Formats: sequence, C-alpha cells, structure tokens
Amino acid sequence: MTEILKIGTRASPLALAQAYETRDRLLAAFPDLTIEIVELTTTGDKILDRPLAEVGGKGLFTKELDEALADGRADISVHSMKDLETSIPSDQALGAVLEREDVRDAFISPKAARLEDLPAGSVVGTSSLRRQAQIKLKRPDLEVVTFRGNVQTRLRKLAEGQADATLLAMAGLNRLDKTDVVSSALEPEFMLPAVAQGAIAITYRKGDQKVAHWLGALNHEPTRIRVTAERAMLATLDGSCRTPIAGLAEFTPDGQMRLRALVANPEGTLCYQAERLGPPDEAEAMGIDAGRELKALMGDDFFG
Repeated sequence: MTEILKIGTRASPLALAQAYETRDRLLAAFPDLTIEIVELTTTGDKILDRPLAEVGGKGLFTKELDEALADGRADISVHSMKDLETSIPSDQALGAVLEREDVRDAFISPKAARLEDLPAGSVVGTSSLRRQAQIKLKRPDLEVVTFRGNVQTRLRKLAEGQADATLLAMAGLNRLDKTDVVSSALEPEFMLPAVAQGAIAITYRKGDQKVAHWLGALNHEPTRIRVTAERAMLATLDGSCRTPIAGLAEFTPDGQMRLRALVANPEGTLCYQAERLGPPDEAEAMGIDAGRELKALMGDDFFG
C-alpha cells in the first residue's frame, strides 16, 4: 500500500524551496513515500503595506498552516524557523529541525559594497525591526523604510529605486540560488541574526507516530540544540516581531556552546547584550538565563 504524506507550506518561492528540500530529504530516506505539496496563502503574505509589528507578528505566517494540519489537509508543515512562534499550538509537535544554512544577513545595494560604505542619508529598506535597530546602532545617519514582501518583491523594489540598499537572509538567497545579488555578507559580530535564522522547522499533529518516525530521520540534532537555546532566550523575553531581538548559539572548538543575545529599541538608541558559555545539554537553561539578564537590564519602561 502506498503511503501518502501531505506537506503544508506557504506559496512563496522561498517557502516552496524549503518544502521541496524537505520532500527530497524524506524521499531519500523513505523512497516508497508518495508526497504531495499543499500550497497555502497566509495572512502575512496578503498584508504587504504595513510592518508585521502593526498587524499581528509572526503568527500571520503560520495560522493557515496550523489550520491545514488540524483539519487534515496537511500532515506536516514546513516553516522558516525564525517565523515560528516560541509556543506552537497544543495539538502540534516539532518533528524535525533541518541542518542550518548560513546564519548571516546579506547586504544588497547597487551603490555600495558594504553597509559602512553607504553615503549619509541613504535609504535602507527592511521589514525587520531587528535589522532596523542594528542598522541605526551602526549608522544613525541612514534612513530606514519598510520593505515587505517576498525576496523577489524586495529585490524588485530595490531595483526600482525605492531604497539604496536592503538586507535579506543569506540562507534564503542560497536556497533560491540568488547569491549573485549579494554585495557582502554581514558577519554576526557586526549584525547579530534573528533567532533560528537559517533553520527549517517541521511540525506535525501530536500523536501521529508514523509521521514522527519519518521526521525523526530528518532531524539535525546540533541545529536543534542551537535553536533551543536561542528560542528559550526569545521566549523568556516574550519576544515577537514587535521587539528588536537577535540571538545566535554556536559550538566552540572545545565542544562548548556560546550564546550571544541582543535586545534594542527600534530607533537603535538603546541596546543591551548578554552572552553565555556552557555545555550543549544545558541549551535551554542558558537561553532562559540570558533572557532573564536582558530583561533585568531593560527594566519595565524600555519600550516606553
């Protein structure tokens, strides 16, 4: 009997590339599977004229996928993990985290090779408050405007002259084979990435043991450990698209894990950072501890 697995995904080119990667990895592990791709348009894909912080945050990209899982139209959902809320629906489980791609942000501009080289007064387009805050921290003389839409839409807006530069995730550009547009990659020491940037998360209906078995073959444990620390920090801060938060956990040569975390105000005039070093099996505790430190540094009136 043929086993059929339905993959729920957003319909954007990048989301589909991630769904196809998941499909290919599943077929490599289980050649007898028949896999169907179920394309869904999310609320976040429809609202393109306002920042996410104003219209509901990350959940706008997952609501329709959650509904498709719940009613059986999909058996698994594939997400950019940085878009996944720290608390997933109670009827779902995280089945796998794929091996992480490049975590860096890409600087893209027809006018400069690096963010540091942009002339004063230049306009940078981004939909990310995290990027906005860190741009303002580095270059308070630049203007930052809202750029919403998928990768192709943002590149088109840049080509039309709506901004002098934009920032996108290197991971997405790699998956779309669009690295030729990159002027330079921003190292984490210069701009800390979003929590879980570059990682793909796959969720499924809790209790579905057959699907859990299939997804277990895809899970990349080192990536899961790293994003566990980052997401624990984010959850402790109660972070969302409304808050400029960045975080990155990396393994050190001696087998430890280093977690760096940052919170800033959108204007880039206030910024606090925390760092932890410890064993990987304490990933969640490290994230919680870093989040608590940042919360204490921020105080109650950090965002006014």
